[in-house]
Amino acid sequence: MKRTLGRLCLTILVFLVPFMAHAAHYEKNEDSLINILHSSYIYVPHNDSVTINDLITDHQGFKELGAGLINLSNYKHGVWIRTVLPAGIDIKRYTDILIDQSRIRETEVYFVKDKQVISHTKYANYGIITSLRHVGNLNIFALPTTFEGENSAIYFKLNTDDVVMTPVFIGTPKAILGIFSIRDVFFGIYTGIMLIMFAYNMFLYFSIKDISYLNYIFCILFTWITQITLQGYGNKYFPIDSALFNEISVVLFSNLGLMASILFTKSFLNTKENTPKSDVLLNVILAVTTLGTILLFFGSRSLSFIGMQLCIVASAVIAFMAAYNTYFKKKFKPAGYYLISWTFLFVGMTIFILKDYEIIGYSLFTTYAAQFASVAEVLLLSFALADRINFFKKENELAQKRALLISKENQQLILQQNIELEKKVNERTEALQETNNNLNDALSNLKAAQSQLVDAEKMAALGQLTAGIAHEINNPINFVTSNIKPLQLDIDDLKEIITKYENVDYSAENVEDQLKEIDAFKKQIDLDFVNNEIDSLLIGITDGAKRTAEIIRSLRNFSRLDEDDLKPVDINEGLHSTLVLVRNSMPDNVKVIKNFGNLPKVECLPGKINQVFMNLISNAIQAIRSNGKDRDEEFLTITTFYENENVVISIKDTGTGMTDEVKHKIFEPFFTTKEVGEGTGLGLSIVFSIIEKHKGHIDVLSEVDQGTEFIITLPVNTPQ
Repeated sequence: MKRTLGRLCLTILVFLVPFMAHAAHYEKNEDSLINILHSSYIYVPHNDSVTINDLITDHQGFKELGAGLINLSNYKHGVWIRTVLPAGIDIKRYTDILIDQSRIRETEVYFVKDKQVISHTKYANYGIITSLRHVGNLNIFALPTTFEGENSAIYFKLNTDDVVMTPVFIGTPKAILGIFSIRDVFFGIYTGIMLIMFAYNMFLYFSIKDISYLNYIFCILFTWITQITLQGYGNKYFPIDSALFNEISVVLFSNLGLMASILFTKSFLNTKENTPKSDVLLNVILAVTTLGTILLFFGSRSLSFIGMQLCIVASAVIAFMAAYNTYFKKKFKPAGYYLISWTFLFVGMTIFILKDYEIIGYSLFTTYAAQFASVAEVLLLSFALADRINFFKKENELAQKRALLISKENQQLILQQNIELEKKVNERTEALQETNNNLNDALSNLKAAQSQLVDAEKMAALGQLTAGIAHEINNPINFVTSNIKPLQLDIDDLKEIITKYENVDYSAENVEDQLKEIDAFKKQIDLDFVNNEIDSLLIGITDGAKRTAEIIRSLRNFSRLDEDDLKPVDINEGLHSTLVLVRNSMPDNVKVIKNFGNLPKVECLPGKINQVFMNLISNAIQAIRSNGKDRDEEFLTITTFYENENVVISIKDTGTGMTDEVKHKIFEPFFTTKEVGEGTGLGLSIVFSIIEKHKGHIDVLSEVDQGTEFIITLPVNTPQ
């Protein structure tokens, strides 16, 4: 890498030596040009109304220029230059005057002798520096043959809106034509190199599709166009008849070239990852350059020119630092080419800018320093892009080798791990089988415990239900039993009357006495009362029997233990049966309000659904008993209605109500608010599971001291 870079630098230096030697010859040869601005005076008018006659008669306003260059961008109006040829100038040999700047909009030259204008020449358009065949279009003025003597002077009026600097030379025709011949040859070589590199890199871009090549193509293009406009060859390559374009072309294409260079630097060096700080600074310069380009179209050409020069220097320094860090710290070898190319460009542009500010001398080499540097930059960056491809290719090859080696190592490692894994899997499988067996045993025990708990809950409910039913049946049975003995006595009296009638001897003479005796016995037992009492006792016995039958029927409807399949059931009938069974446990002050709607039969497990009703109604009764309010009347409201293919059952009480915390836990197994030993905590859990099994849902509305409402929604046709 270092040997290659050394050879490239040597080649570039060999290429530049002839031009540097010519620059030295340009200063020392006897036919060299003489800058007459060193012996000139300048007058800056406040307007354009000043004429040559005003200056000839009174040249007190002129001040010594004191420099070999004049920066025309510093003056709003056209400036006047008064020159007296240095002593010793042979005007027979030095016959031509050259204003070495083709971008002056308006040039007037007055040759004055004895305060009289002997010759006047004016150019009102841009000159075109092309070749010797177009010398007539240059700012070259021939000295009049009569122009000599101490009272002779040359007046120049220079006017332009462009940002240009220029010297003014006097020399021989051979010297002037020679310098432009060299410039034409050199610019032709420069153009050829730039176009070749442009085409070469464009071909590579379409082949590789690398964004760095695209940015570099634009960088080459705008750099070449900038040099064309800067050296006055714009009208030859771009015959655009626009004063605005000619005035802003140098700064415009310089800014475009700078933006392309910044984008190329960012992509080539990958500054976003390799040098983040430099990337931020380059983005700032890119934004400033873009702003300067926009301002260029709004008349701020002088400001844009200064901004362009500052941005070029700043971007060169930042790019140099980014390349240095990328090459030495990130070990990115192609950055070495970039580093050297940017060094050439930085030095060349610095020499070019320092020449404009007269810090260094004005010569052929300083005039074309930017072109020398751009040629070196284009060549080196082309090598850098090529080396970048090779670098990535080698990196990919190394990466592939590493990947292959890692793959082999991974394969071996995988084989070993598979053996270990298989062993561990077998061990784990045995452990899982043992754990599974233990879990199955635990599950069986859990199911048994669950079954026992459910049975316990059923037995508790059954015991409570049995006690209530026994008490409920005992009342009508006692009523029947208590009526049987009076009925038996009344029947015995009737039997005795019948016996007396059977024993009457109608053949005897005392028949009337016998009948009177029977009538007396009737009066004695009050036969009418006996008959009425028998009717009353029979009615009481009948009512008791009916009440007992109703209880038995309700119990049979409630339990339905022999029905394990889904059957269409009348929900209202199930609620009625449940109310009959719990009637004995209901306080005297509880009023049951039944708002039963017209319901279709619901497919369900009748025993399970009745168990839900029993649990909820029993809980409601217990909540009413526990509310602590000794009110004359409490309410248990049961409402049913049909809605959207569903049957809705609401069981609402005026009991204690629940807090939100309790309401969220009531369906959890073993949760209870009762005292220890009074409940298992499974009642509402069983209710929830039964409703869920029927694909329904249950909602709870409750407020403390306001009561509770359970709302059950059951589909008419339960999905299987």
